[in-house]
Amino acid sequence: MIELGLLAAVAFVVFAVVMVLVAVFKTLLWLVLLPLRLVLSVLLLPLLFLKALIGGLLVIVLSPILVIGLAIAAITTIVAIAVPLLPVLLVAFVVWLVLRAGSTTTAIAR
Repeated sequence: MIELGLLAAVAFVVFAVVMVLVAVFKTLLWLVLLPLRLVLSVLLLPLLFLKALIGGLLVIVLSPILVIGLAIAAITTIVAIAVPLLPVLLVAFVVWLVLRAGSTTTAIAR
């Protein structure tokens, strides 16, 4: 049992050392590539602005088409739900007509 605990402790130490080495390597790589990242961000900033401008224009142009499409989809959905209910609505309407015709209340006017 002691051997198993010792083996677990050794595995934990090895894992900790590997994680420290990975962190050091990541930090060094980040520091080495930092100037390249800064230069690329400065060079690509106009392209980012152009992308935002084109995206905004596309949203302005395509919004009416999207609204019309959504309205058509909503109407289609409502019709698709209402059409199977038409026989039930017809039966309910006939029952309402029969009950309405049968109840003739005469109120005495004073």
